Amino acid sequence: MPTTIPATRHGPKGRSRHLWTAEPGASTCGPAYPDGVSPARTAAFFDLDKTIIAKSSTLAFGKPFYDGGLLNRRAVLRSAYANFMFSISGADHDQLEKMRAYLTQMVKGWDVEVVRQAVAETLHTIIDPIVFEEAVTLIEQHQAAGRDVIIVSASGIEVVEPIGAMLGVDHVIATTLVAEDGRYTGEVDFYAYGPHKATAMQRLADERGYDLSRSYAYSDSETDIPMLEAVGHPFAVNPDKALRKVAGEKDWPVLVFARPVALRRRLGLDTRVGKAAATAVVAGAVSAVAVAVVSHRRSRSA
Repeated sequence: MPTTIPATRHGPKGRSRHLWTAEPGASTCGPAYPDGVSPARTAAFFDLDKTIIAKSSTLAFGKPFYDGGLLNRRAVLRSAYANFMFSISGADHDQLEKMRAYLTQMVKGWDVEVVRQAVAETLHTIIDPIVFEEAVTLIEQHQAAGRDVIIVSASGIEVVEPIGAMLGVDHVIATTLVAEDGRYTGEVDFYAYGPHKATAMQRLADERGYDLSRSYAYSDSETDIPMLEAVGHPFAVNPDKALRKVAGEKDWPVLVFARPVALRRRLGLDTRVGKAAATAVVAGAVSAVAVAVVSHRRSRSA
């Protein structure tokens, strides 16, 4: 049974008791269970952007998509600007809707396999420097305690699934786009956003037998309040202003993640290995979650 150490209080004495920094080796995921004890099955649900990683996972791949011929220079600049704006302010509902509309139209006509290849070839270069050490530690602690770990993200399945494989999580819930003849149509099949995240979590819980009242969830955004309310142990991570207010009202703990880590070195992967290593990691098994995460491709009728 792993040792659990109370999280370290963040900030000067007298500061809000709900604000914590998750130190490496500290636990904010609850106890593991003694040998021979069989608890009700539980899970830990993590938002991706600004919770596990420090920027928008989809927009982070702007340059690789440009190099692969999927984006023109203007689109790359727009993506970089959007990522910058996302990083300096909490993305509210209107901002996220605009981002969704822009991205879905941008990918219309893209070859699905070219997108997957671009992500696989550059995954470690793009994501490695921006994975939070605190998030990786929490993921490991939950898994050591016998819980499944699930990433729940509004980003596309083509980006979220390989990131999930790299992190060793059990499942992912992500946005899926409609594809015909191997190319995106610009239509959304499932949008993993707001209350839809909570719905997908409940479906997965029904399928896998999770007790959500004893499960955990972590997110930075007010748009994920339904996701946080769906579990018995919600945590606000690097919260935007609106979520911080709600967390205070609901007595939810607040965590501060601030230390990016190079995951390859932590996992002992050879940093000299490029495409082959990334592709091998992506090939690792990440379970698809029923309708919510299976990207189905519709073929045109003859």
